[in-house]
Amino acid sequence: MPSHSAVPRPEYPRPQFARHDWLNLNGTWQFELDRGDSGLERGLTDRELSGEILVPFPPESELSGLGETDFLHAVWYRRAVTLPAEWAGRRVLLHFGAVDYDTTVWVNGTEVARHRGGFTPFTADLDGVAEPGERAVITVRARDPKSGPQARGKQAIKYANHDCNYTRVTGIWQTVWLEPVADLHLRRPRITPDLAGSAFHLELPLSGNREGYRVAAVLTDADGEVARAEARADLDLAPRLYLPVPDDRRRVWSPDDPHLYGLRLALLDAEGVEVDAAESYAGLRAVGIRGKAITLNGRTVFQRLVLDQGWYPDGLMTAPTDEALVRDIELAMAAGFNGARLHQKVFEERFLYHADRLGYLVWGEFGDWGCEVGGSSGDNQQPDASYVGQWLEAIERDYSHPSIIGWCPLNETYQKLHDRVTQLDSVTRAMFLATKALDTTRPVVDASGYAHRVAETDVYDAHSYEQDPAAFAREQAGLADGAPYTNRHADGTAYSLPYRGQPYFVSEFGGIWWDPEAAATAAGDDRTASWGYGDRPRDEEEFHARFEGLTGVLLGDPGMFGYCYTQLTDVFQEQNGVYRFDRTTKLDVKRVRAAQLRRAAIEEG
Repeated sequence: MPSHSAVPRPEYPRPQFARHDWLNLNGTWQFELDRGDSGLERGLTDRELSGEILVPFPPESELSGLGETDFLHAVWYRRAVTLPAEWAGRRVLLHFGAVDYDTTVWVNGTEVARHRGGFTPFTADLDGVAEPGERAVITVRARDPKSGPQARGKQAIKYANHDCNYTRVTGIWQTVWLEPVADLHLRRPRITPDLAGSAFHLELPLSGNREGYRVAAVLTDADGEVARAEARADLDLAPRLYLPVPDDRRRVWSPDDPHLYGLRLALLDAEGVEVDAAESYAGLRAVGIRGKAITLNGRTVFQRLVLDQGWYPDGLMTAPTDEALVRDIELAMAAGFNGARLHQKVFEERFLYHADRLGYLVWGEFGDWGCEVGGSSGDNQQPDASYVGQWLEAIERDYSHPSIIGWCPLNETYQKLHDRVTQLDSVTRAMFLATKALDTTRPVVDASGYAHRVAETDVYDAHSYEQDPAAFAREQAGLADGAPYTNRHADGTAYSLPYRGQPYFVSEFGGIWWDPEAAATAAGDDRTASWGYGDRPRDEEEFHARFEGLTGVLLGDPGMFGYCYTQLTDVFQEQNGVYRFDRTTKLDVKRVRAAQLRRAAIEEG
């Protein structure tokens, strides 16, 4: 086990709801593999564990100190910590950013939390179990079965990496931390920008109500206070506040000017004493639909998106540093992209924070891959109710981030469309309606590519990896006549309900296989070593010609509101990134950028 003197990933994990007092629990934890998932019977809740791991890096990763890449059906963690005595009089919350997949947490032998889902946060309240000044022994069991419907994202279900599936992630892979709160305290706010009304609407959920209590919010900019509001906190479980922005202080968030207002939230007792407070921020912007266009602040902005998988050679789904998150956004912007589909993964929240402050447009997506169960092609996708619950947790966490301009609950749920309602139909509709119920302010695509099962989906799209620009242009030409390209089964059977005139984009294309280190020989073209879509270009010049041709087709289509190019970086064997897996340059990035910066036809309207 390598020696690590500094706490890894030391930055505050929840920038949009930040309290002053907190304790980062990243670092060395005891660890033990439990291949037979018999640890509970063998007493692992009550004894020291046999090994060590560096949290928050998953055991499959190099940075964890283990690099154990076999299937891990269950793993155990243990750490003892003394809760800070200066937190006396407050209850202590234990937060997990994300643990994959089925998690149970004990503190001092008492079960304090259970959570299912590998992408979303959960919290354990330690009140009555461990108090400030006392020792808390934290034990975590994470189960990660290899079969059955489970939202895994791009994690491989075979032993080795294969196709576009990568090394698995098990257990803790985001920051673990403690914070003290008052008995009655604020919960995560919901911040809704109202550009038309030049205001912000706030919902401030509370842990409970108490006579005489009030909530308060102060909106600020670089010149000081912009607006202030208060409301009673003894009536509603989620008091609402209204913060108007005067004309002379209005500054709209956009990629050109990603301005963020500061926001301070407080809970006051009957005497006006502050019993809880948190720092936040907000961006004033609006997302709309006008004909075939998706608008930002009333203006058509062509979405030049890149597919971002969010994987790292040494940390897998965990970025090695906060700077690595920033670097990925900067690399994409340098190549001419103004945003990304955050693909098959709920990215850690600090990525969204950086997207907010850098003006980077993103589509939030669920890592739904894992519901393919085989069987007939008419009933092969069987997501269950856990998909809906986990997706709602993701939306609730990320609702207030201005950089998110759309939601994508599902991806490539390929299944034939027929006259019988299937489990995929039911869950797709449930996820779409749940998204619309929780967030009325952003467009939703029911499923990216393949199986559009919801007739009223806000957005319609398709995936195409046609490599010849001329053939690609012919394939996409039907959009002008209301008959866009759609993904279909190999026998021609439809996956999706008919197109109804919604905004349309090709949300995956390109994926050009460019592996400049491979020799231009038959052995060098062996796709077991690396792969991408189509034939590999003979040289970099051919890559750029193909990239310029494909993007030109979509930029020149007046009915196309955007595109998403596959992909930002190589990922293991998938050698189709603009950058290498280690984020070094493998192409003339200036040419990639220049190909994208021509004005799109839809922006001319």
